[in-house]
Amino acid sequence: DELWKAIERVELKHSGVALDTVISESGANFSAGQRQLICLARAIVRNNKILIMDEATANVDQHTDSLIQTTIRQAFKDCTVITIAHRINTIIDCDRVLVMDHGQAVEFGPPHELLGQKDGHFAQMVEQTGPTMSSKLRKQAKDSYNQKRAVESQKSD
Repeated sequence: DELWKAIERVELKHSGVALDTVISESGANFSAGQRQLICLARAIVRNNKILIMDEATANVDQHTDSLIQTTIRQAFKDCTVITIAHRINTIIDCDRVLVMDHGQAVEFGPPHELLGQKDGHFAQMVEQTGPTMSSKLRKQAKDSYNQKRAVESQKSD
């Protein structure tokens, strides 16, 4: 029952995946997106408190990317999630971002605060996405930051 709930949560229930489905070496009989979703379902079943995602959505379509991001935010909201990513939209609503440059940590903090540093690495990366995307990312970061502060404020009251 727990396995089916996890499979359902990552929307693989109606994809032909069954509990007796044979998974070939390296999951070659599944798409990259399906392999990521199976790994996510496994992490849900294990009830992991720390989840490390290394370019988890780099080779998947937009729908699967969105599904993975939504599942992570819901299923692991009370966990530590370390996300290694090149796409800024993947991490824009995280609690904190560590920006690396040539193997060195150059910035660390909430995305919204990092975006306030006009000459900062993170702010410059966001600006390089173009005016439309930059505006969208800034809004996402601000909204997420404000929402988290509101929740923290309610907890302390």
